[in-house]
Amino acid sequence: MSTPISTISIIGAGGMATAIAGRIIKAGHTVEVLGRDRAKAQAFADKLGSGATTGTYGAAPKGDIVILAVPYSGAAPVVADFGGGLKGKVIIDITNPVAPDLSGLVTPSGSSGAQETARGLPADAHIVKAFNTIFGPVLTKGGRLDAFMAADDAGVKARVATFLESLGLRPLDVGALHMAQTLESLGLLMIGLAKNGAATFDIALHVDIGSKR
Repeated sequence: MSTPISTISIIGAGGMATAIAGRIIKAGHTVEVLGRDRAKAQAFADKLGSGATTGTYGAAPKGDIVILAVPYSGAAPVVADFGGGLKGKVIIDITNPVAPDLSGLVTPSGSSGAQETARGLPADAHIVKAFNTIFGPVLTKGGRLDAFMAADDAGVKARVATFLESLGLRPLDVGALHMAQTLESLGLLMIGLAKNGAATFDIALHVDIGSKR
């Protein structure tokens, strides 16, 4: 059994948190589960098994990388609850701020869920948009998937890319954080496709990068 590479903190215990945590543990990292309901968080950690621990909700997460795996409507309250505990952390925002009827995004014009959430973070925290175009069922199945990401800091993106690669994913940088708007629109498209044309969430986007001439 490999030695854990690092601790990754996950706030949330839903389907995406479960799928991502499974990959993290398989990669040899330790997962720290954080949730308002401590009993639910402990049950989630127990379900994940060896390699999962629980932390104190609202306290500084143990991981330098923190995955915000809650619905978009809960993202700002969670960030407020942790406050200064997120100083210096890399926050991966996986949310899709989609209207319930799929009529569009609920974010202000010209902004994104990631940008809105970032407003509540400490100044030295870094937010990265990622995972919002990958569905839980596909993550759980395994295999190498394309993981799009957007962030402003090149060094932070390099760290997240290394983390994504350790999970068996192919990180694809789409640009600065303002590109989270486009990724969230893509997330809306993917959800619409899953509910209509594909009739399944067992789908994924793949970029075919041809050989250089």
